[in-house]
Amino acid sequence: MALVEKWREIERELPAGWKEARLSLLMHGEWYARRAAALLAPANPVRSGLRITLYTAQHGVGIGPKAVARLLTRLDAEGLSGELELVSLVAGDAGAADEQAWLVDTWDALLASLPEDWSDLYVELTLDSSDYLQPAALATAPLNPARWGDTTAFRFRCARRFGYGASPEMVRRCMERLDDRGITGSLQILRALSDTQPVSTQGPVWYVEGRSV
Repeated sequence: MALVEKWREIERELPAGWKEARLSLLMHGEWYARRAAALLAPANPVRSGLRITLYTAQHGVGIGPKAVARLLTRLDAEGLSGELELVSLVAGDAGAADEQAWLVDTWDALLASLPEDWSDLYVELTLDSSDYLQPAALATAPLNPARWGDTTAFRFRCARRFGYGASPEMVRRCMERLDDRGITGSLQILRALSDTQPVSTQGPVWYVEGRSV
């Protein structure tokens, strides 16, 4: 069984409202263990010989379950075989709903809500904790994020085809990086333009509170 399929099997059996799970991955060889630990780096794994331990959580410390699936898919793609098992579980409120949306899913939903001819966006990423500011700035560096006031928010530009701002594909990749690192928050589009045609410029300029963005 592929590692990602084993994880999905484990995840289906977890109780509703679970908070945190510790997973053990026993690799079938030294090289496999070394390579797997490198690919699992976003999860901050702990390696002891051929065994790799990692944590996943619905919220807070630890990467999310979807991020675990993405990482294990990378191992499967390289043919790294091993045995995955659940070691321990921190249960939660069985009636609690998982309300935290993945940032990459939020980005996809925002794009789907836009008119077909959209061309330029001004976006705000608000982080759930100030502890996330530094790692989030590093993960989203290709977006040229800018802090806004004393909040835990970054703002950035997105351009669909040309002009100033990151491409929507790059924004999506950066949101995946945040999800992989367990960095949570929310996204909203502050301003949007359609069918702009820059002539000898890098694109439109918005003025917000007296400053150009």
